[in-house]
Amino acid sequence: MKLTDHYIFRRILQLIPVLLGISLVTFLLIQLMPSDPAAVVLRVANTPATPEAIAAMREKLGLNRPLPIQYLDWLWHVLRLDFGQSFVTGKPVIQEVMHYVPTTLILTACATALIFVIGLPLGIVAALYRDSLFDQASRLFAYVGVAMPSFWLGFLLLYLFSFKLGWFSVMSSGSIADWVLPSITLAWAPAAVYARLLRGSMLESLGQNYMLYARARGLLERWVVIQYGLKNALLPIVTVFGLSFANLLSGAVIVENVFALPGLGRFAVQSILNRDYPVMQCYVCLTAVLFVVVNLIVDLTYSYFDPRIRFGKQEV
Repeated sequence: MKLTDHYIFRRILQLIPVLLGISLVTFLLIQLMPSDPAAVVLRVANTPATPEAIAAMREKLGLNRPLPIQYLDWLWHVLRLDFGQSFVTGKPVIQEVMHYVPTTLILTACATALIFVIGLPLGIVAALYRDSLFDQASRLFAYVGVAMPSFWLGFLLLYLFSFKLGWFSVMSSGSIADWVLPSITLAWAPAAVYARLLRGSMLESLGQNYMLYARARGLLERWVVIQYGLKNALLPIVTVFGLSFANLLSGAVIVENVFALPGLGRFAVQSILNRDYPVMQCYVCLTAVLFVVVNLIVDLTYSYFDPRIRFGKQEV
């Protein structure tokens, strides 16, 4: 079944007020910070923050104008991907951020691949062999994965595989091995959740009448499980992935700091410590937009996994 152009267009239009709300909240949060941006700029430049210097810097930054005018001017520049200049380096913010984006994207992509490679087979096998020893082991894996904080797991992996066994380098060596431990750390908890969620969804799907009809038609059991059982059981996984994408981004912040990866999350933490407000605004806006876009893609893929879903004026 194909999605109608009307539904896609309507869903894109619904993103406009959401993105405007995100931009407004981001702008106001920075305005409510305890430190004056003008004083921060002067501090970074090693200039005495006298009242006259602060007033001159506020006028230079446009902070003496009414807030609505400041927001509209800031939004106009943001729409052109102009987030101003970093208070610390003096370089364009978007240029600084784009330098760290590839590391975060690689980490997130590796973790996502591990989530599906580990979580989905565990959930499927646990459902097919319900209450078996494997099912009990996967349940223990899920409990440990959900209960253990990612930063603690990262320290344990570093201690065991880097300090004790020496299999991986503590410092970045520029090889593929640098991504193994961070990817496992970031993927551990989501993989555990997906495994248990898919197990429950598979058990429900395997007990439906259409599974009995498929077997009665003489189809191979493997084909019945994959084509009818798994396809319908994946819909909750798709839903949770859209909602948990923000958790991957926030988890990347922790993992990048634990393993000293030069990613966007670590750069954002440094900007918070330095009170580099333009970088903070850029990070919040980009991550929020990415989260909204991912959820839109998830919504548009629902119909592939569940043929009962219809989009359009006459289809509900």
